Amino acid sequence: MTREALSRAGLQADTPFPLALTLHGRSRALELTFSDGATFRISFELMRVYSPSAEVQGHGPGQEVLQTGKREVDIVEIEPVGNYAVKPRFSDGHDSGLFTWAYLYQLGRDQDRLWADYLQRLQRAGVDRDQPMGAAAGGQCASH
Repeated sequence: MTREALSRAGLQADTPFPLALTLHGRSRALELTFSDGATFRISFELMRVYSPSAEVQGHGPGQEVLQTGKREVDIVEIEPVGNYAVKPRFSDGHDSGLFTWAYLYQLGRDQDRLWADYLQRLQRAGVDRDQPMGAAAGGQCASH
């Protein structure tokens, strides 16, 4: 990607961008190879529970909605959004999150910590990750 294209996409010249993006349906993971050489396999479940959408993140701090029942979620379609993001459509119907290259890089780089944080939030809420959303915490918010 040229500096001009990066600038138009709102990215810094040093922002890594994907050179390859592969959906692995059987293992439910998105594999990305970035321009800086980093390669990540991000589970669909992690992407879904950390979707950058307002439906998941809320509209401000403390409004995050704890996601459950996403272990078997698939990505049924993924579409590019300009030169800066992708918009996946998950098998549970969720399709409002725009995953920028920077956000995908962060998810890949920090996935062990994010996964541990997710499991702690589930434990604090007293719910299991496989509970259907309607049964999880009565639809209450759970912050990071």
